[in-house]
Amino acid sequence: MPNSKIAGVGMYVPKNIFTNDDLKKYMDTSDEWIQERTGIQERRYADRTGETTTTMGVEAAKIAIERAGITPQEVDFIVFATLSPDYYFPGCGVLLQRAMKMKEIGALDIRNQCSGFVYALSVADQFIKTGMYKNVLVVGSEKHSFGLDFTTRGRNISVIFGDVQVL
Repeated sequence: MPNSKIAGVGMYVPKNIFTNDDLKKYMDTSDEWIQERTGIQERRYADRTGETTTTMGVEAAKIAIERAGITPQEVDFIVFATLSPDYYFPGCGVLLQRAMKMKEIGALDIRNQCSGFVYALSVADQFIKTGMYKNVLVVGSEKHSFGLDFTTRGRNISVIFGDVQVL
């Protein structure tokens, strides 16, 4: 039975940094209040337009594929974990495949929040172990900022989340 291994890892974070003090402009909060509850000092937010869950995943995927020593054409399958897809349909995995000009391969989206990436890894692991695929690209990408309530009413949630992509 083939064994799975993580051959390459990539990461992308948006350029827009929001500190706890920046959030004070939108809600009744303070750096001390946020750090006491979360330990978070800053978070990254994607551009409102032009930067999507998929485009951020593409940037991380480019790095991971290069570090794995393969090309996008050698990827056999994509597992894309997100709860903030660009569209309900088509899924981000298919959009990533098109953006990276990959050959036509299967793409599976896993729509789970925090545990989605772990599920994606386990699905990829099973595909490798069964011998069905050799190179599976696993992507975890979230764009939460567009759906957060940046008023005092939403501060218990909005101070926690940023936009991040990992592979």
